[in-house]
Amino acid sequence: MRIYYLLFALFFLFVMPVPGTGWIIRSIQRYFCQTRGGRCAIFSCLPREEQIGHCSIRGQKCCRRIFKNPKT
Repeated sequence: MRIYYLLFALFFLFVMPVPGTGWIIRSIQRYFCQTRGGRCAIFSCLPREEQIGHCSIRGQKCCRRIFKNPKT
């Protein structure tokens, strides 16, 4: 009977995702990027954009367009 407890614990050990790569964390990071006025770029930001954060741990960048002041 005790082997069932061990198998149950091992099952949950293999089913649990690696921290930081779950879809919940990734969707939260994308949401915060969009609320800051950015977009998620896979490789790098465009020439008239600045990096304001990350959309995922795997390297997606959160980029926002740079607005120049019309008075200058």
